Amino acid sequence: MLKNTNNRGLSRALTKRHKIAVAGVATLGAAALAFSAVPGEARTTTAEAPTGQVAYSSEQIKDVKGSVTDQLASASVKAEAIEAKKKAEQDAAAKKAAADAAAKKKAAEAAAKKKAAAEAAAKKAEQERKAKEAASRSAKRVQVKPVAAKKTYANNLDGWIREALDIMKKHDIPGTYNGLYRNIMRESSGNPNAINNWDINAQNGVPSIGLLQVIKPTFDAYHVPGTAFSQYDPVANLTAAANYAADRYGSIDNVNSAY
Repeated sequence: MLKNTNNRGLSRALTKRHKIAVAGVATLGAAALAFSAVPGEARTTTAEAPTGQVAYSSEQIKDVKGSVTDQLASASVKAEAIEAKKKAEQDAAAKKAAADAAAKKKAAEAAAKKKAAAEAAAKKAEQERKAKEAASRSAKRVQVKPVAAKKTYANNLDGWIREALDIMKKHDIPGTYNGLYRNIMRESSGNPNAINNWDINAQNGVPSIGLLQVIKPTFDAYHVPGTAFSQYDPVANLTAAANYAADRYGSIDNVNSAY
């Protein structure tokens, strides 16, 4: 087959033009490779590029690398600052929590002490109150004088005579049980309501009345304080008659007939 010489001539022309383009592309690739491979401190400069090629210097590469390093350093500093701030906040929160816990503990201890003091004060006050009450009761017991039981007497002749003798003794009126009993039996036979309506006294309007037959004027004159104002009252009658007999005869025991 015959070769196409026209096409071959055209091929040589295109190849020559493309060599220049290929050289430029190779130069750009070499520059890019040098940018990534040359150390930061290298001072190497590229050979003078052919006409139409881009020239790269180590200073440009250094500036680019420095900018990247600065950005990385700045990011690292920012990360460290954020971490430091976070740690500071955590430390502050921990300190605040510890301070709050300490304050709560202190407040609880103070409240417990206050409560204990209040309870102790209340207990002491109660003890003092009880002591005062006990002292007051003791003082009252000392001040109150024992009251002797009131002596009782039978409501009969024996009881009347014994009560009259106790009253006579209190007023220093002499007389004995036998002296009273003997004269009672002669005068009224032991009847407190006995009355003489026939003798001279009765004729004069003042009859003799009671156990020892006492007239009204004599009863009134010799009535003993503390007894009833009645001639019919057994004890009042006996004490008044005994008081009269003591004044006139020395004692009721000395009376053996009408008096």
